[in-house]
Order: sequence, then structure tokens, then C-alpha cells
Amino acid sequence: MNRPRVVIAGAGFGGLTCARALKHAPVDVLLVDRNNYHLFTPLLYQVASALLDPGEIARPVRQLIRPLHNADFLQASVTGVDLEDRRLLTDHGPLHYDYLVLATGARTDYFGNASLAAHTLGLKDLDEGLAIRNHILSQFEASRWTTDVSERRRLLTFVVAGGGPTGVEMAGAISELIRLVLRKDYRDLDTNEVRVVLIEAAPHVLVQFVPSLRHAALRSLERKGVEVMLQTKVDAVTEESVNLAGSHEIPAGTVIWTAGVKASEIGRTTGAPLVRQERIKVADTLQVPGHPVVFVIGDLAGAQHGGAPLPMLIPVAMQAGRHVGESIADMVSGGGAKAFRYKDPGIMATIGRNSAVAQLSWLHLSGFPGWLFWLGVHLVNVISFRSRLVVLVNWAWEYIFYDRPVRLIVRARQ
Repeated sequence: MNRPRVVIAGAGFGGLTCARALKHAPVDVLLVDRNNYHLFTPLLYQVASALLDPGEIARPVRQLIRPLHNADFLQASVTGVDLEDRRLLTDHGPLHYDYLVLATGARTDYFGNASLAAHTLGLKDLDEGLAIRNHILSQFEASRWTTDVSERRRLLTFVVAGGGPTGVEMAGAISELIRLVLRKDYRDLDTNEVRVVLIEAAPHVLVQFVPSLRHAALRSLERKGVEVMLQTKVDAVTEESVNLAGSHEIPAGTVIWTAGVKASEIGRTTGAPLVRQERIKVADTLQVPGHPVVFVIGDLAGAQHGGAPLPMLIPVAMQAGRHVGESIADMVSGGGAKAFRYKDPGIMATIGRNSAVAQLSWLHLSGFPGWLFWLGVHLVNVISFRSRLVVLVNWAWEYIFYDRPVRLIVRARQ
């Protein structure tokens, strides 16, 4: 007798955790993802800022599922879902399922502004991280060829839009890359010609954090030379500049957009009701209403917690993946799915060397203690032991010698 087939769309934190939760269940698991690797996204900004290599924060999915004897992987782009015939649609053809877990994550949201999509750099996937690294380093090389001071200042102006954790971490990392490392590579570099600007529409950076941690993060950014512009909205971006609300313009050669995310486009293809940020509306069991064999987890799931949408965070995806794996195992054995309850482990963000903020229930850390805590948590959670070792060596090398080892402009040929 054939065993039930569980198809998991997405090999991110939620999808991989779900597959692991089904390790001992009497099912066959098939993971599907457009990439053949699992990415440790919290450290993607360190690839973008020339501190880590891609291989240190990513691992092949097939390697990660080797211990799961009932799991396999196929590389394909998911194009849709046929809920009635129980088929996951891909660019390589349909895949039939008995149970389906949608864990395709999120994408950058440009809020319908075509200029943002055309002229900014995103930071959601590995290729985008490498593109940012290439672009930043290329701007410095290009600046050495011009004698026009205003053009050189434009080339060396780096704007990060979005004051959430990703934007704060990226702005801090760019500033440190320039002021601690690149100023030694470019001997005639006038750091007064370099600008790193962080733009946030809200009155605060890190609005998810308590006021004391927001203020600590802001002070740290300013100490690192980052210009922080609060209550400022980006109207449009061109190849030459950032246009702000109120007709103010910043000449800039680099704009990194971290100010918006929304669920992956798969939600639209299901025909299921969508909620805010194009997330799929789900029951408290994370099942799609009317389709009990279809579950949604992670950033794609429009789940609620205390009357508010669950945040698009890795702990949410992992807890949901574990819960859904257990629910499917129970359903195969004749049981039913249980309601999902999220346990908030806290949030954190680093602003760079010796500075981070961590909000863990009643415990609030900032500065050096927060940074040590951030280092420990991320090192423990890096994908493999080898990656932990290499990351630790790179972090130590950068900390002691003020050097970043991967300042390479590398472009793959197609």
C-alpha cells in the first residue's frame, strides 16, 4: 500500500523544520524549492557587506535532508496550486499530493512604485546579497576614476530605506565596511565624501522594540557615522538620486530597499482568501479553510496571535513547521490537527561591532552585552558545524584585524 505523500513547497526554515518533524511519520516527504540550498537569512547582510562567503550561510538541501530517510528534494519553481485536484504546479510539471505544506516565504514589497523596483537593490536572497556586495565595491572603484567632487560624492552615497532590523543591520555593516576596512584599501579616500543614510518613515528605528532599545540603536548608528532620517518617506528613486517627500533630493549611487515585504506570489494562485500583505487566510490549525489537507506556514500564513497577525519572523516559521509536521503525523494516524500557539522567544538586531539590541520578554539588552548575546544566538543557529567554525573564524579575524576577507567583485557568466 502506498504511503501518503506530503509535498512541502519551500525549503526555508519553516519547510525544512516541517520535513524534520515528519522524520518518523509513515509518509513520504517531498521538498520543492527554486533554489537547491537552504539559506541562513539572518546573516545575509554579512555577505552583502563582504564579511562572509555565500557557502558559510547556505547549505545544499539534499545534504541537510540526508538523515531524513523518508524525504527527497526536487528543484523547481512553484507556479501555482490546484486545490481541487490536489496538485502543486511547477515549471517542471504538476506534483500530486495527499498533504500539502505551503512555505514559500516572502518577497520584497515596493508598494506599487515602479521606480523602487527598477532602481533599488533588495536583500531577500543570496543573489541579491552578492549583487549588493558587487555594487558597493564597484562604486568605490568607479569613484577613483572621476575628478568631479560632486559625482564622487554621489557614487559614495549609500542609502538604506527601511529602519527595521534588516535596514539597521545593513546600514551599520556598510558604515563599518567603509570606515574600518575600505579606507585602508583606498589610501586617498576622503571619508568626508562618503555618506551612509538610513531612511525610515516612522518616528523611530526598530519600531518593534521598546523605546529604550530604539534609542540605544539610534545612538549606536549615529556613533558609527550613519545619518538617520526619521519620519521621511521615499517618493521615487532614479539612477542618480533618491527623491523624498517634500521635494528633497539625495544624490546617491546606491539605494538598498528593506522597507517592505509581502508574502510570495503563490498565495494569489491558490484562489484562497488573502489577508494583509497578501498572506493566505488560515484557520487556527494553519489549514486553508475548506481544504483540510493543505497547510500554510511562515511568512505566507495569515495566522493570528492575540488578535494581531503573526510577525514574519524565523521563530514563527520554525514553530509552525514543527506544529504542522506533528499535525500531519496525527492525521495520518486517524487523529486531527490542533490549534497552533506561538511562543515568542524575543527579537534582536545588531548595529555592528560591540553593539546590538535584544528584547527577550522582561530582559532587555543593548550595547556590548546585547552584541555578545546576538553573536551567541546566531552562531548556535548557523546551519552546520563547519559553517559555525568558519563564521567564528571570520568574525574573530574581522574583530581583531579590522579586515573583511571577501572584498571580491565576482559576476557569474550565464
